[in-house]
Amino acid sequence: MSDPVRNACSFLFVPATQPERLPKALASGADMVIADWEDAVAPADKERARGALAEAVAALEGAARARLLVRINSEGSPWFAADLQALAQLTAQGLAGAVVPKAESAQTLQTVAQATGSRAALVPLVESVAGLAAADALATGPQVARLAFGHLDFQVDAGMACGDTEEELLPVRMALVFASRRAGLAAPIDGVTVDTRNPERMARDAERARRMGFGGKLCIHPAQVPVLHAAFDPDEAAVAHALRVQQALQQAGGGVCVLDGRMVDAPVLAQAQQTLQRHARAQQRLASL
Repeated sequence: MSDPVRNACSFLFVPATQPERLPKALASGADMVIADWEDAVAPADKERARGALAEAVAALEGAARARLLVRINSEGSPWFAADLQALAQLTAQGLAGAVVPKAESAQTLQTVAQATGSRAALVPLVESVAGLAAADALATGPQVARLAFGHLDFQVDAGMACGDTEEELLPVRMALVFASRRAGLAAPIDGVTVDTRNPERMARDAERARRMGFGGKLCIHPAQVPVLHAAFDPDEAAVAHALRVQQALQQAGGGVCVLDGRMVDAPVLAQAQQTLQRHARAQQRLASL
């Protein structure tokens, strides 16, 4: 399975029918790029999308292929079988794996896993009430690296009409965070922000995702990527404080101590270590640009 998928924060969608966008997406700073065979492709263009992606991948270097996922069509669609055949060829060439839409059963994941090969990562996309009910089974499914939330389809399936803050979806988001934690997965991936011209909304959505325990977010425009990273990557003050926490506990011999008038104990140290881990990933991303 692919470690880049587990460690990624930003996942940028690109329609597979527009392969010329792939190099630009890979150069955008996004951690992972998702070539889309599903919602972004009209029914009449499904076959063309598979062929176009195969040609584009052949021109990519290995490191770029390892940052590429494919969102296939759902199991109930007429394109599923052909998608799996094409996906098998792509993962054999080094693609990271697949995003599995409308995931509702571990059996579906087993079918996809058998087609992709053991090194490919799967990202089940929870987009329905049935998918939410199966979250624990999906999280422990074969080759699953992360869960992701398709909140737009979920609202339709549940008959919801959410406001701008999406407070109605807070229990669903928390359920995915908890299911991921129970399964020992990396933190889940939150859904897209559809307003591509509103960086303030993107920043607000990304900050909410981070506070709730998500590890990243889906993006639909390159301009959203740096906004997302700014919300998830700790700033200099947060890193400095985390280092001071670490140092204070070391000086205290691992016991409880006081820093700036506040108690510092094992949970505070764990939070500081998480901050430093996020900082290390951010630095690694910058170094790779």
